[in-house]
Amino acid sequence: MPYNSNNLSVLAYANNFTLWHYTTTDSSVTGAGYFNSASDMLRVNDLIIANIATGGSPSTIFYIVTGNTNGVVTVATFTA
Repeated sequence: MPYNSNNLSVLAYANNFTLWHYTTTDSSVTGAGYFNSASDMLRVNDLIIANIATGGSPSTIFYIVTGNTNGVVTVATFTA
């Protein structure tokens, strides 16, 4: 299933940082260009709390936006 803009929402915003929530039946959102359609909203270092695989074995994973250049968004699993 491709990215669905209806499933991305802002949880908090402060000092040019946004904490997002995204939910999907997809098992991963780290594929090439998954969030490209949201490139006008997502910024490097934004965090996304993602509820993934909601139609099967759901899990919650934190992702960080690691790149956003010319409409190409990359995310990686966030580790503290």
